[in-house]
Amino acid sequence: MPINKFEAQPQKLNYRSIRFLTSAPTLAQCPEDIGAEVAFAGRSNAGKSSAINALTSNNKLARTSKTPGRTQLINFFSLSEDQRLVDLPGYGYAKVARAMKDEWQRHLAEYLEQRTCLRGLVLLMDIRQPLKEFDLHMLTWAVEAGLPVHILLTKADKMKNGPANNALFAVEKSLKEQGLSRGVTLQTFSSLKKTGLDKLERKLNTWLAPQTDAEVPTETES
Repeated sequence: MPINKFEAQPQKLNYRSIRFLTSAPTLAQCPEDIGAEVAFAGRSNAGKSSAINALTSNNKLARTSKTPGRTQLINFFSLSEDQRLVDLPGYGYAKVARAMKDEWQRHLAEYLEQRTCLRGLVLLMDIRQPLKEFDLHMLTWAVEAGLPVHILLTKADKMKNGPANNALFAVEKSLKEQGLSRGVTLQTFSSLKKTGLDKLERKLNTWLAPQTDAEVPTETES
């Protein structure tokens, strides 16, 4: 995957019109590698399904479960003929054999490294427990592949504004210290209160826009 990504002036997409496309257990069974897609990833307790449901105003689109790690497939949702959102398998608390966890991780790595239509990765972290081992693995894969990442620090409603902003700045500082800040933007987010939803939509609109010769800027969002 090339290090430099290119974007056009984004159109405003209607995420409420999204529909389920297909599920795939491996890269080979994914839809044709054309158009543009953005993937959502996060630990099993990070609120990934809730964020996707809030974005699309559809509480049944992405399944939420009381059993973290239950979803084992790469789920594709269509916005148009050539624009998709992708729900990657949760990881972290699944009570399954180590061999199965390793298999999930291998398929995630193959998808992130080989899917040429992938424009960006939305990485969700619980604002109270950010930058766990899985998060750092995902960030490392993305930085090495030159894939832009937008971090959602979820469940921000669990904190007051001051502590939430402090948590965001702490994550930003840590990423810089670890050499993982290239192409990474951040924001706080609450699926419950819909705070930060407008910023997420703008980021997705930019990533899913037709590509031009303008290089993608990198900035930190709060």
